[in-house]
Amino acid sequence: MVDATHKFFNASDRSYFAIIKKEVHALALQHQFTEKRIAETDLIIAELTSNLGKYATGGYILLGWNEWLQGGYIEIISVDNGPGISDTGRVMFDGFSTSNTLGHGLGSIKRLSDFFDIYSLKGWGTIVVSRIFKTAQPITGLKTFPEIQPLVLAKQGETTSGDGFVLRKGDRSIKLMLADGLGHGPDANLAVNEAAKAFHNIASNSPVEIIRHMHSSVRKTRGLVAMICIADLVKKTVSFAGVGNISTKLFGVNQTVKSILCYNGIIGHNIPGTMNDNILPIDSFQELILCSDGIRSRWDTAKFTGINRCDPMIKAVALLKDFNRLTDDSSVVAIKFKR
Repeated sequence: MVDATHKFFNASDRSYFAIIKKEVHALALQHQFTEKRIAETDLIIAELTSNLGKYATGGYILLGWNEWLQGGYIEIISVDNGPGISDTGRVMFDGFSTSNTLGHGLGSIKRLSDFFDIYSLKGWGTIVVSRIFKTAQPITGLKTFPEIQPLVLAKQGETTSGDGFVLRKGDRSIKLMLADGLGHGPDANLAVNEAAKAFHNIASNSPVEIIRHMHSSVRKTRGLVAMICIADLVKKTVSFAGVGNISTKLFGVNQTVKSILCYNGIIGHNIPGTMNDNILPIDSFQELILCSDGIRSRWDTAKFTGINRCDPMIKAVALLKDFNRLTDDSSVVAIKFKR
């Protein structure tokens, strides 16, 4: 079932920390982590929430489960609006502290995590990403390219998301869709899931043909908007087609930015009679970002100095942090084509 990729947990006050720790522990149990892995996961969330309590304002935790790599992993993302860190490398050393404590927090999180990344700006805040794999082992080949990191959150107060991300990976191509069912809640989620079924049931490599197939398949739902992207790994091209208000931008090798425009309409209700695939050479671009309309349309990455060195999820979270409307489901998909 297509749904939110992450859950949002308010961590602006210590009173929330016990709930967050319980949720993380339950997720590890649900996916049958070993006792050792569960203990390590417990320590990571304890350190993250401790840091939020000591240093941050307006903090929150995003918690997700991803099955794409090596048996699956729990992803814990800490976000805050605190003072930021001027030297993230320095604070990773044990013994460094700005609050008269032992200073083992971030270093411990990094050691216990199978993947760890951090991004911070003075006066803006800090994002920490920790991934804990179900099977602890030397992790090799994690930086497969393209790197694809989806972040989909349900509107606060809803139990299911009307936004959805769908991915099909093959030897010759990678097909993905970011969809947004009209409105939010269960009916919007139903529309996205019906579209996902249609997306998986057609073998075409044309985004336009896939949209037309979905259009006829979701007529009985409230409808949706969507952007479809297909990367042909043999021809080294990337093709697009979208209907509705999914914001899509390609970032070039020379800091150029190209917006991919969607056609007007609603899939399942009315789409244009004439649409064409937009086909571009994949080697001309380093990164692709897609956002649903839960993210303000004038989103921009220019202020995030040095963020291109980070994992794509860091950029997705940074955009959510600064541009989330908070009135709808919200999605950011960040894809890195090149190292």
